[in-house]
Amino acid sequence: MSNTSSLPVSLLIASKSQDKVNEPQRKTREDWRKAKELDEARKAGSAPAAVDEEGKDINPHIPQYISSAPWYYNTVGPTLKHQRPQEHDKRKLMTKVGKKFQQGVNLDSLTTKFRRGACENCGAVTHRKNNCLERPRKVLAKFTAAEIAPDEFIQPELKLDFDGKHDRWNGYDPTEHLGIIEEFEKVEDTKRQLKAKRLNTGDKDGGEEEMDIDEDKYVDEIDMPGTKVDSKQRITVRNLRIREDTAKYLRNLDSNSAYYDPKTRSMRKNPYKDTGKEAEQVAYAGENIIRFSGDTSKHAQAQLFAWEAQHAGVDVHLLAEPTKAEKLKVACVGKKEEIKSSIQESILERYGGKEHLEIPPIALLLAQTEKYVEYSRAGKIIKGAEKPVVSSRYEEDVYINNHQSVWGSYWIDDPWGFQCCYSVMKNSYCTG
Repeated sequence: MSNTSSLPVSLLIASKSQDKVNEPQRKTREDWRKAKELDEARKAGSAPAAVDEEGKDINPHIPQYISSAPWYYNTVGPTLKHQRPQEHDKRKLMTKVGKKFQQGVNLDSLTTKFRRGACENCGAVTHRKNNCLERPRKVLAKFTAAEIAPDEFIQPELKLDFDGKHDRWNGYDPTEHLGIIEEFEKVEDTKRQLKAKRLNTGDKDGGEEEMDIDEDKYVDEIDMPGTKVDSKQRITVRNLRIREDTAKYLRNLDSNSAYYDPKTRSMRKNPYKDTGKEAEQVAYAGENIIRFSGDTSKHAQAQLFAWEAQHAGVDVHLLAEPTKAEKLKVACVGKKEEIKSSIQESILERYGGKEHLEIPPIALLLAQTEKYVEYSRAGKIIKGAEKPVVSSRYEEDVYINNHQSVWGSYWIDDPWGFQCCYSVMKNSYCTG
């Protein structure tokens, strides 16, 4: 405000007139008609295309909402500068598509000495002891300088462009594919061994033909509800329902019931979960019940055992060597039970208590009677059982000092005594 107020009146009027000149002039009806005719001529090819500030032709078929620049760009002529993602100088700073994300640790940083400022537990420089994810060592690497862990790879900040951000293979390690190739080779090797075995035994009818059958051939033989198969184009449309069946989302109209995924037409949970109906009473109880029924859980346990065995160093594969995997599992489970029972027996032998683990006879556990007993709210017996005898806090039927009766069986005036000899002294000897 201070700069504007110090200007003379003539300069203020000149600046306002200059702003009016720079503003876009309002077009008349005739100007709009001429612009429309020029646009149609450019589209027809009878008129030359518009040229931007760099001397490049602008495609006349580009829509107006794309070719017209916003008001804040202050453009004078036709241009497409507002549609370019980045300027030329900014593009030089962008990371190229080939720059990938690295993962894991930096193997170049392996050392045998403890470095100053490193993690006291493992010896890596990229983190401190509070953030260390390794197992806490009994003697820290700071004092032993042994088994220094490699440094983690710190990813630099990458300014990726549009193609780099949408590169789905960025950071993929091609060496991971070697594991898939080795697994495939194991299966193929097993197939070749089975084929050679069948040829040696003379089973030529079902040997070579069965091994060479393509898996896609079974597409023609699929016979299931909601499946459409075209043998010429090999197109299979699954996960459809019969039109006469009730749709999954109509079985329970409660909004809080099982979630229905319209894209895959799947309802994993039981829609009748909170209605009081059991899964055996309804026609459809969700896809998870069908998915985890039968031998599915056994197969999952066998697969988990095969993975754990491979991790332990045993060369076994569930698909390539199912018999070997099953025998190993049976042997491992049996040995585990033997070790468990031996440990239990050793503990019972040392500390005792084996009698507490014995189960009473079935006759005692399942003993039943027709005797009726009725109790009150306080837990007292009202009827149905014999009235219990009230027990005294004194010892009963104890005869001392040759007495034939108990103390308190005789009373005269005030003192108590013995009925046999009428003695009122408790420690007296009975003379009959």
